[in-house]
Amino acid sequence: MPVYALNLFDIANKDEYLAYARRSAKEVEAHGGKVISLGKFKETAQGDITPRTVLILVEWESKEAFESYCDDPALADLHPHRENGTTNYIWHLFDKLDDLRPILKAKD
Repeated sequence: MPVYALNLFDIANKDEYLAYARRSAKEVEAHGGKVISLGKFKETAQGDITPRTVLILVEWESKEAFESYCDDPALADLHPHRENGTTNYIWHLFDKLDDLRPILKAKD
């Protein structure tokens, strides 16, 4: 079942993040991920979360595909660029839904 990875963060070091970005799109795709959306923070419409500058939404074929990207030993040199190039990172996984019935369904 597909999952979505919501990435919200600020850039801490442009050179480090560029080193990650140059290679990450190809590696994400190779591990079953697809970047759905990129965004730059515009304004707070509602809510109390501290804004982050960057949004990336990735659809993964499955949670296992996401984990294979995170845990692949061949990428051990890649992930530190993300970690060193960003700050205030939020990385949440969401199950893909066709509609909200599973959430709104009354519990028995």
